[in-house]
Amino acid sequence: MPNAMKIIFSVLVTGLLAGGCQTPAQTRTFADITFAHLQPLNIDVAKVEVENVYKAGAEPNHVEDRFPVSPAKALERWVIDRLKPVGGPDSGTLRLVITDAGVVETELAKDTSTKGVFTKQQSHRYDLQAGARLEIYDAAGTRSGYSTAKATRSVTTREDINLNEREKIWFGVTEKLMADFNREMENNIRQYLGAWLK
Repeated sequence: MPNAMKIIFSVLVTGLLAGGCQTPAQTRTFADITFAHLQPLNIDVAKVEVENVYKAGAEPNHVEDRFPVSPAKALERWVIDRLKPVGGPDSGTLRLVITDAGVVETELAKDTSTKGVFTKQQSHRYDLQAGARLEIYDAAGTRSGYSTAKATRSVTTREDINLNEREKIWFGVTEKLMADFNREMENNIRQYLGAWLK
């Protein structure tokens, strides 16, 4: 085999071997955060709507769009799973207005002492909020009742974790955030919108 051919063959074999040894990046697929395991609340309205008026800040530390399930998406799913319209065609509308669904990332100060250098430190904190207002409108479009709820949660992540591990933490704290929201909103519905429960 001519020298030039040997060199080309050697390069091809090396490239194939190197490519074959690479491990593809593992990506985690997350399920939706659902409330299907809970008894739905039967509301005496004809339909249920969702309006998202939350506007994320322009600052780069607003990171809700990086979460596997954002608070806004979880709130929209909450409406589907928890609120069931059971009224007649002229009984009105229940609207969930999403007022807050933000996640703010804060970089934490690190301990630069000798002890800190040899310690795996918490590098970032994530502050989550889920806030919404339930409004009931009669058939004429007049608001006849409302209730609000807001939940907050925070979590920190360690400097040495990878993206998959970080997303798992994000998903877990969003689940806890929505459990808090669900508890508060259900209590407030029973207190302030009890006349529309069936």
